[in-house]
Amino acid sequence: MEAGKMINRALRKHKQPVLTNEPFSAVPKKRSRCDTIKHHQKEMKMSSSLTSKILKAASFQQKEIEDEARKEDPFFSIPEKVGGVSEDSDSDSDERFGSLDELSETESQYNDYEVEVDEEQMEILEHFMSKAPGTQLTLSDRVINRIKNAESVSAEQQHQPLPQMGKDIYKRIGEYLSRYSSGKLPKAFLSIPRSSHWEDALYLTEPEKWSANAMYQATNIFASNMSPKNAQRFYSSVLLPRVREDIRKNRKLHFALYQALKKSVYKPEAFHKGVLFPLCKSGTCNLREAVIIGSIIQKVSIPPKHSSAALMKLAEMEYCGTTSYFIKLILDKKYALPYCALDAVVAHFMRFLEDSRVMPVIWHQSLLTLVQRYKYELTKENKENLERLIQHQKHYMVTEDIRRELRNSRNRGEKEDPMTIYILFLFRTIVLFLV
Repeated sequence: MEAGKMINRALRKHKQPVLTNEPFSAVPKKRSRCDTIKHHQKEMKMSSSLTSKILKAASFQQKEIEDEARKEDPFFSIPEKVGGVSEDSDSDSDERFGSLDELSETESQYNDYEVEVDEEQMEILEHFMSKAPGTQLTLSDRVINRIKNAESVSAEQQHQPLPQMGKDIYKRIGEYLSRYSSGKLPKAFLSIPRSSHWEDALYLTEPEKWSANAMYQATNIFASNMSPKNAQRFYSSVLLPRVREDIRKNRKLHFALYQALKKSVYKPEAFHKGVLFPLCKSGTCNLREAVIIGSIIQKVSIPPKHSSAALMKLAEMEYCGTTSYFIKLILDKKYALPYCALDAVVAHFMRFLEDSRVMPVIWHQSLLTLVQRYKYELTKENKENLERLIQHQKHYMVTEDIRRELRNSRNRGEKEDPMTIYILFLFRTIVLFLV
């Protein structure tokens, strides 16, 4: 009896049965939405705190590694700002032009710039190449010439030579750039564009052994931090020889080198004087090189004044076959060219009035492009001269189109006949109605 009373008091106290007749269920009760959210928040808080601890430990280890490397590696002995170039100049240029990491994503779609050219046309163009091609000065040639010229200059006028420690640093930078793929560049290399003896420093790094990715990064830095005159010298002595050598060896251009050419147009004047003009003056530019480098002119926007000056310069150069291709590309961009540039192009074509050689197809195509794009800006005298020219230089597929464009267009300064405008408008209306 006493035991039964104790059980009843316990049941009344807790207000719940100790044992029930209901079957036991092992399935847990469902959490409410609020409990689930709190659980996730707790897990996120734990993971974030754990991540922050890992990052702090990693940064501490990285700092120790850099401190040890700073004592042993001379790359880190250069001040953070040398010659006005900051540590973040590489990242700044990456933000302006795009980093090399972004190129790797496009490279799988690009797979090098390769073109197919007509072998027959290449043989025709070879007849117009210079038999005694001009020598193209590389960076080593420039440095050697400077050393020779320095012998005749007084000591006061000579540049202060690089110290031995600086030479060792730049040689080690050259070894690093020969196997460079991605990442930041040494601070000593970032200081080269602001240095007065930048050519000597580059010569020690041996640019001909740089990787293609290193050449892209170097062009990116030099194009954004150098004056147009110095950038021109870098293009002509470092970038252009490397591009031509890659095309000659592989019959195509590496993706990173192609991107380097695109970055070089950041300074249009330096690009024309350092890449386009030396290529045409060499007399050895083949059709494959012209198509690959010409695609840069075709894709990248260049200011009209620079394009007009380049067109006049190309028209005055000695003809080497592929010059017509570059002239055609500039004319196809439909700039509002000044009359002096158009007259120079017409004079360029008139030089072949008495030429007995068979002109390549690209020559006739460039002439057709001129009369199609600028037929209303040509004088009556220019059109008469071109009429005489196509009677001597003919092509069975192009000449008739040139003649039709010359005869069915008004001259420079003439106003179009209102009746002609009305007839054209009526003709177009009829065509649209029939369609």
